[in-house]
Amino acid sequence: MYNVDDFDLKILRLLQANGRLTNQELSDLVGLSASQCSRRRIALEQAQMILGYHARLAPDAVGLEMLGLIEVRLINHTPDCVNSFHTMLGDVDAIIDAYKTTGDADYLLKVAVSDLHGLSDLISQILSQNKSVAHLKTSVVLNRLKENGLTTPVAPTLP
Repeated sequence: MYNVDDFDLKILRLLQANGRLTNQELSDLVGLSASQCSRRRIALEQAQMILGYHARLAPDAVGLEMLGLIEVRLINHTPDCVNSFHTMLGDVDAIIDAYKTTGDADYLLKVAVSDLHGLSDLISQILSQNKSVAHLKTSVVLNRLKENGLTTPVAPTLP
């Protein structure tokens, strides 16, 4: 088990905000040498505290402007039912995040599609057709205020 200290936490926070920081830039911000930052970054990666580095794309850059949040309730929780649903999660690119939850829904899905028609197709042709799904409740995201821990710029409202 890797023991995370205050320097590691600072490195993690800085990399979460900007995964492109060099070791020299990290060292300037953290107060350690570049070689120490490099060793710590590698150790954090090996301990799987850092799971990867990703580009944060604008939704319109990839044609996926519409976000939906879909609560899913399964028919039952037999292994076959759960496995069928989990397999479908891996097969559908529009499902970008999936969480097993407590409460009324068994799962919460975050989906990204091009438009309302795409959301309708996803719901009616894929999710509703899965033999494990008993109930769906869908919400459309109106504004993205904060994603991945980062505040999202919002267009100013008109007077």
